[in-house]
Amino acid sequence: MKYRSRTEIVGLILDAANGGGATKTKIMYKAFLSFAQLREYLTMLQDNELIEYEGGRHTYRTTEKGMKLLEIYEKMSELVPPLAPTTDNRIRIGGY
Repeated sequence: MKYRSRTEIVGLILDAANGGGATKTKIMYKAFLSFAQLREYLTMLQDNELIEYEGGRHTYRTTEKGMKLLEIYEKMSELVPPLAPTTDNRIRIGGY
């Protein structure tokens, strides 16, 4: 799997929890994270009020603030698509 930035992972989590909410398992699979990674991200997102836990339903939901961040992230992705890594990183001078 390719390297993903923290911003890309946050975007995947916020997108997964968007709408009716999502369980930890659903978020974990949609964002391609281990359970340990998921816990770390959920804690950070809750601390920053981007996602909230709904105890009665045992789900996470993207907050209004999280929705704004997700919208900005999606616009940025449209304007500047991720750079594809090249298979040949050598600099060629004079055809060599």
